[in-house]
Amino acid sequence: MAAETTDLDRMRDQARRWLDDDPDPASRDELRAVLDRLPASAPELADRFAGPLTFGTAGLRGPLRAGPNGMNLAVVTRAAAGLVGWLAAEGGEGPLVIGYDARHGSREFAERTAQVATGAGRPALLLPRPLPTPVLAYAVRKLGGVAGVMVTASHNPPQDNGYKVYLGAQLGGALGAGAQIVPPADAGIEAAIRAVGPLAQVPLGPPGQVLGDDLVAAYVERAVAVITPGGPRDLRVAYTPLHGVGAAVLTAAFARAGFPTPGVVPDQAEPDPAFPTVSFPNPEEPGAVDRLVALADATDADLAIANDPDADRCAVVVREPAGTGTGWRMLRGDEVGVLLADHLMRRGVDGLYATTIVSSSLLRAMCTARGRAYDETLTGFKWIVRAGGGTPPLAYGYEEALGYCVAPEHVRDKDGITAALTVAELAAGLKAQGRTLTDRLDELAAEFGVHHTDQLSVRVDDLRIIADAMARVRAATPATLLGAPITGAQDLLPDADVVILRTAAARVVIRPSGTEPKLKAYLEVVEPVAAGDVPAARTRAAAALTTLRAEVATALGI
Repeated sequence: MAAETTDLDRMRDQARRWLDDDPDPASRDELRAVLDRLPASAPELADRFAGPLTFGTAGLRGPLRAGPNGMNLAVVTRAAAGLVGWLAAEGGEGPLVIGYDARHGSREFAERTAQVATGAGRPALLLPRPLPTPVLAYAVRKLGGVAGVMVTASHNPPQDNGYKVYLGAQLGGALGAGAQIVPPADAGIEAAIRAVGPLAQVPLGPPGQVLGDDLVAAYVERAVAVITPGGPRDLRVAYTPLHGVGAAVLTAAFARAGFPTPGVVPDQAEPDPAFPTVSFPNPEEPGAVDRLVALADATDADLAIANDPDADRCAVVVREPAGTGTGWRMLRGDEVGVLLADHLMRRGVDGLYATTIVSSSLLRAMCTARGRAYDETLTGFKWIVRAGGGTPPLAYGYEEALGYCVAPEHVRDKDGITAALTVAELAAGLKAQGRTLTDRLDELAAEFGVHHTDQLSVRVDDLRIIADAMARVRAATPATLLGAPITGAQDLLPDADVVILRTAAARVVIRPSGTEPKLKAYLEVVEPVAAGDVPAARTRAAAALTTLRAEVATALGI
C-alpha cells in the first residue's frame, strides 16, 4: 500500500511539473481532469507519462492527448525547438518548409513549428492549406529548404497525429535532398529535443510566410510531366481520398494530363479528421474501399484508385475478368509495384530499380532478365531513395505497403499522386489494345513464374507480445517450410529487428511495424508456370501460401 501511495505521489509530481510547462490551456484542462480522477485514473496517468514519444527516423507519431507520451502542443513545441536548434548547430542555412494534413491539431502544430523557427531567426514557409505529403517533399527541393516538416499521421487511426522531418540538399546530401531523415540525424535531433529547457523560454516569432497556390500548381505541372504526352487517355476512373487531402490535387493532375476527371466517392471527398465512413483510414484495411467499389460499379469505371489520407500511398482496384464471378479486387502492393516497374522499363526509363527486403522478389528477377540495375533496402522510402549509393541514379522504387516513387527527381519519397497518374497511363494504353492490368500481370507470371505474396499481420495492445514472438522465432527457427528445408536464415540484429527465412520456392520476412503496434510477417511463394497455364499456377501458389501462413503463425506463437 505504501508503494502504491509513493507511485501516485510521483505521478502527481510529474503531472504538475508538466502542467507548469504546458502552453495549451485545453491540454492542461485535460490533464487536470485525469488528476481529479485519481486513484481510479492511475493506469491512464501512468501511460501518459510512460516516457516521451521517441523521435526516430519516422519522426513522431502517437495519440492526441496531454502528457509526454502523446501528440500535443507542448510536445510539438519541444520537437520544433530541438529540430531548429539541431539545424543551427549543423550549420544548416535556408528556410524551414512546413506542411500539414487535415487531422485534428495539424494546422495548430504546423503554425507553432513556424513560430518556433522564426523565433530562432530562421525563415518559415508554410504550405497554403492541408495538402498531400508529396507536395511538402517536393517543396523542400523546389524552395531550397534546409529541412521540411510534415504534420501527419498518414493512415493511422483518427485519434493519432505525427511529425515527419525531411532534409534539404545541404544536410541531406544529393540522395537525401527532400527525403526523410536517416541515422545519425534522427539521434542528433532527438538529443537536441531532450536538451530543450522550459517551454516558456522557447522564443516564438511571427507566423512565417504562407505560400501561394502557385507552389501547388508547380507540383501538378511536374507530376503531369512524369507521364508521356500524347498517349491514350480514354479511361474512366473512380477515386477516393478516404476523407484525406488528396482529392483536389489528384483530380487537378488528371485533368491537366488530359484524362477524364475521376469520379470521387461523394461522402469521402472532403477532408474530415473523424474519418466517419471507415473503421480505419487505410486502403488496405477490410471494408475501407467498399464505397469506392460501389462507385466504380455504378459508373462502369475501368479502374478504381484510392489514396491514403495524406496521399503518399496509392491503392489500385481492378475488375476481375468476366466469368470469374469475383467482381472487383484490390491489387497487392507488389502487383502494382511490378506493373509500374515493367511499364517504366518498356518506356525505356534507365537507372536503378529498387525495392525492400519485404517486397516480392519478382522485381529482382525482372531486372536480372532485362539487364537493369537492382538494389534491395530495409523498409522505408528513406532507404529506397538512397539505394545503390546513387550509381546509377535511382529510376524507380517501391515498397509493398502501397508506396511508389516513379519520379525520384520530382519527389524523393513515395507519392500517391504520380503513382496514380502512371497507373492510369498504363491502364489507358492497355485499354486501347483491348487489354487490362490483369492481362499484363498474367504476361509477367508466364515469363517469370507466379510470385504470390501476402501478409500475416497481427495488431496488439501489449507490445510485449511482439517482442515475445520475435524471441520465439529466433530461439526455435523452423527447419522447414512447406516441407522444404530452410536454405537461408538471416537475423538482421542489431541493425534491424528482422528475421528472414528462405527455401528454394518460398520466403518469409518477420518484423515489427515501424509505425503501428503490429507484428508483420511478409510471405512469398514462387510457383513456376507449366505449359502457359497461369491460372493453375496461381491456384497452386495460393494453396501453398495458405499453408505457409499457418506454419509461420505457429512458429511465432500467435
